[in-house]
Amino acid sequence: MEGYPQAAAKFSKEANLQPMQEDPVVKDRQKIKQLIHEGNIQEAIEELNDLDPEILDQDARLHFDLLRLQLVELIRDSKDGDKSVTSALRFASQQLGPRASAQREFLDPLEKTMALFLYPRDALRPEQAAILHPNLRRDVADMVNKAILFRQQKRREAAIRHLVKVRAWAEESARSMKKDLPDRLELGLNGDDADDSFHENGSEPMVTT
Repeated sequence: MEGYPQAAAKFSKEANLQPMQEDPVVKDRQKIKQLIHEGNIQEAIEELNDLDPEILDQDARLHFDLLRLQLVELIRDSKDGDKSVTSALRFASQQLGPRASAQREFLDPLEKTMALFLYPRDALRPEQAAILHPNLRRDVADMVNKAILFRQQKRREAAIRHLVKVRAWAEESARSMKKDLPDRLELGLNGDDADDSFHENGSEPMVTT
C-alpha cells in the first residue's frame, strides 16, 4: 500500500492536523536486519519482539530459523573444551530441542547444525561449512524483513479502510450540521497525480485496498 503515507499526509492537511512523521518501523526494520547480518541474533530477536511480538508468535518456522542461527553463532564463537561449548549445547537443548520434537520438519536442520560440534572446522564437509557461511545470516535477515513488511502491509490496509470510514463519517456529520464542504474530500491514495486526473477527467480514480 504505497499510497498510504501520501493519503495520511493529505488527510492530515485537510483536517488541519500535524503531518505524520517518518514511519519508525522503517528504522527498526533496518536495525533488525543489521543486527542479524552482524550475528547479534539475541538482540535482533528482542528488537523484533519489541516491534511486533506477534510475528514470532505466529510464525514458528521463522522463530526456529532465528534460534538456529543463534545456535550457529554460539558454535562459531566456541572453542573445544571451553565453557562456550557447554553454553551452546544447553541453548540447543532448551530452545531448539523442544521445537524439533514438536515439529518434525525442524529435526533435520537441527541435527545438521549439531553435527558441527563433532568435527574440527578444517574438516567440515561442504554442506556443513555452508551452515557457518554468512549467507545464512543474509537468508534469515531476508525472511525477517519480509515478515515485517507483510505485517506492516496488513496494518496499512486496515488503516486505509479505517480512514475511508472516518472520511465518510466526517462528511456525513459536517453536512448534517449544514457546514460547507467540497463535493468530496479526497484521500489522495494515488498521489498528487490522482488529484489532477480527478479534476481533468471529472471522475474519481480507482482506489484499491
